[in-house]
Amino acid sequence: MTAPERTVVPTLFPPPGYAHAAVVEAGTRLAFMAGSVPLDPDGRLVGEGDITRQTAQVVANLDEALRAVGSDLSQVVASTVYVVGDEPAALSEAWDVVRGSALHDGPHTSTLLGTSCLGYPGQLVEITATAVVPDRP
Repeated sequence: MTAPERTVVPTLFPPPGYAHAAVVEAGTRLAFMAGSVPLDPDGRLVGEGDITRQTAQVVANLDEALRAVGSDLSQVVASTVYVVGDEPAALSEAWDVVRGSALHDGPHTSTLLGTSCLGYPGQLVEITATAVVPDRP
């Protein structure tokens, strides 16, 4: 298997912690992950009102889901980070957690979006991702 090729285009604006493109060679197994949410194993919201805590839980849940399919955060080639809020500060708060996590290894392509609401009451953050699933040894 060839590792994902991540590209930051030098003639474009330097992205803050993500790549402009990620290319995966044909034949590579990919995992298309459902949105990771800030719920604990019992379905309870973690970090009510706290974007930082919710983002940390979302990243941890995404990592666990990726590991269940034979991948991990370092293999993510694309993600979308949804944050409830209409101010850049709220989005930046979530992005700081992403940048400090193994999800930032790579870097991968990513889009950061503000939205008015998400699926669970009190939910402030959700992340969807596509990741390479490396060949098993």
